Amino acid sequence: MGFVQLLRSLDDLLYAVMTWLVFYPITLWRSIRHPRAMMIYADTELEDRPELQYEDTLSPPLFLLITLILSHLIELSIVGQSALVGDRRGLSSLITDDSTLLIFRLIVFSVFPLIMAVRLLHWKKRRLTRDSLRQPFYSQCYPTGPFALLIGIGGIAMQMHFVAAQLIGLALTILALLWYGSLQTRWFARQLNVSLLRGLWIASVGMVQCVVAMVLLLPLVA
Repeated sequence: MGFVQLLRSLDDLLYAVMTWLVFYPITLWRSIRHPRAMMIYADTELEDRPELQYEDTLSPPLFLLITLILSHLIELSIVGQSALVGDRRGLSSLITDDSTLLIFRLIVFSVFPLIMAVRLLHWKKRRLTRDSLRQPFYSQCYPTGPFALLIGIGGIAMQMHFVAAQLIGLALTILALLWYGSLQTRWFARQLNVSLLRGLWIASVGMVQCVVAMVLLLPLVA
């Protein structure tokens, strides 16, 4: 009986993994084209029973995780090992291999939805609990996926030895920051019922906090 249960578990696991090939592109496309709608979708899906949640997409945290793995694989296939690996200057000396780099990127880009979610609860004057944090965190994971992918592609281009590629990488990085910042501005403005200028201030402070948290968390991956 134990062997039969193992086979069934492997069958379920294989099916789940293979469905990612279908639903990941769908989730990515929808997150790029309609990021605000996907944030609302993430909120409403959490109100359903667990077995009915995210039936036609990947769950937000899983989507973010697969995006970071995909970005890392693209980098390995195009430029090989990242320049950060083996660099002995500054904090980058703590990144010793590709596994450490992937963990670091996972922490960094998970910090973005976490801090934005915490800031929303703070401004709404809601008590910070696991339950109250889940909904805004899940909402934030969807737009963070394309943001992380665009930053990753920009970083790959900037590692190339062609000036044109480096300029394109810089442009993609700036575009990612502007896209993500404008989305956060509108999200805070709508969620808190404040002006866009106020939303811009809240989002900007949040992004600065993300950078500070990234620097503080870097030693933990060593």
